[in-house]
Amino acid sequence: MTKNKEKVLVLGANGFIGSHTTDLLVSSGYLVRAFDRFNGGAKPKFRKSPEIEVINGDFNSKDDLKKAVAGIDYIIHLISTTNPATAEENPLLDIDTNIRSSVELFLRCVEAGGAKRIVFASSGGSVYGENDYGRPIKETDPVWPISPYGIGKLTIENYLHYFDRVHSQRYTVFRIANPYGDRQSIAHKQGVIPIFLNKIINKEPVTVFGNGSMVRDYIYIKDVAKIIVASLGKNLKHSVYNLGSGCGYSVNEIVSEIEKVTNEKAIIKHEPTPLTFVQSSILDTARLKAEFPDFKKTDLHTGIKYTYNNLNTKRLTP
Repeated sequence: MTKNKEKVLVLGANGFIGSHTTDLLVSSGYLVRAFDRFNGGAKPKFRKSPEIEVINGDFNSKDDLKKAVAGIDYIIHLISTTNPATAEENPLLDIDTNIRSSVELFLRCVEAGGAKRIVFASSGGSVYGENDYGRPIKETDPVWPISPYGIGKLTIENYLHYFDRVHSQRYTVFRIANPYGDRQSIAHKQGVIPIFLNKIINKEPVTVFGNGSMVRDYIYIKDVAKIIVASLGKNLKHSVYNLGSGCGYSVNEIVSEIEKVTNEKAIIKHEPTPLTFVQSSILDTARLKAEFPDFKKTDLHTGIKYTYNNLNTKRLTP
């Protein structure tokens, strides 16, 4: 590895957000310690580089975390051992593997002398819970999650605030909307755009909850990576930022955009809306825009087109 460069630990480096962030970190001049489970023949999704130190580690191992944080300048925490569906099925698993291990990470970080900053990927779609503001949600609005997944994310945010107050460990939380794009897995129940793309391409029915009016904020994956990397070394004014497009689209509108891009007609299958799903979640991004005035987001149609062009039926498999 090249000397005299800042070193960034990326936890979950082989995941959807992590792999894109790792690629951008390297091209931006950072050294990267890529921490993830690479056993079982898992190949890195990020591009190979001598600037990347690959570590096959277990997030739930105190020893692995202790080794991972040694000699690190920045930590980007992108690991989530559950998703909204699995956290709903087993809240205790979310507590044991996400919350507990995150606190363990922060303890090991302080023990090692601290990092210049810990960046944590929270959930803009779940920490706020249901709202009836009739406007995009601001970072200063009340947080009242109604799902175990959102409760877990918010708890980790609160622990970061604690470690900053008690141990002066600086941090930045990005409450990310619904990221989508290349490398997103369809094996889970998260990621409506690639899941719908795959099913529509293969002429399979897509599941739409309720009447399809549920609204979400979607942001292209490369935009997410750009903001995360740009935040390192920047003297930020706040500790929490909404990271989204600031625009809301219903599920029906997402289906329509995919139909336009693929020139295929979707087969719709309606199911009841889960009780822990909020009806509308649009993030106010004024704070983000003020901090990153040169940031240009990718519009939804272009982002879906990029995703479609980078993916094909053969690659859209679990």
